[in-house]
Amino acid sequence: MTVMPRQDDADAPAAESSDLWLTSDELSSWLSVVRLITRLPWAIDSELQRDADISMVEYMTMAMLGEARDWTMRMSELADQASVSLSRLSHLVKRLEARGYVRREPDPRDGRFTNAILLPAGRRKMEEAAPAHVAFVRRLVVDNLSPERLRRLGQDAERILQRIDSPAR
Repeated sequence: MTVMPRQDDADAPAAESSDLWLTSDELSSWLSVVRLITRLPWAIDSELQRDADISMVEYMTMAMLGEARDWTMRMSELADQASVSLSRLSHLVKRLEARGYVRREPDPRDGRFTNAILLPAGRRKMEEAAPAHVAFVRRLVVDNLSPERLRRLGQDAERILQRIDSPAR
């Protein structure tokens, strides 16, 4: 990633190129964010695979269903909340169905849609996986920050997500 002008660009007018490059402090912060968004999901996924034999995206999908009314969500809404394509979610839910954790069925209110439903075996899997998973997340993130810093991290993450989700990016 080029973050500073090349030497042969040194003669370019400062006004034209000043917004194109990150300062050393900005670069340092940005690279920390990149490492975090790369390594944290990997660490969590590895922990869940090792301790519960499920992936992070499987855990998050079942957790979202576990929070939904009647443990049921439309696949399109679930895909949106999980930040995955409907196609990827369909493959994921197919794997969860094969393991007896989730079931798909047409939405009784509108048959054009498909619902995903968390089954009792999926709820048990979540209950079994949750203590070790929560302890791991707490050790990596929650207990590593003061309550104020954790609150601010959450707020900063929401600001970035709002920018990503904004149609006027």
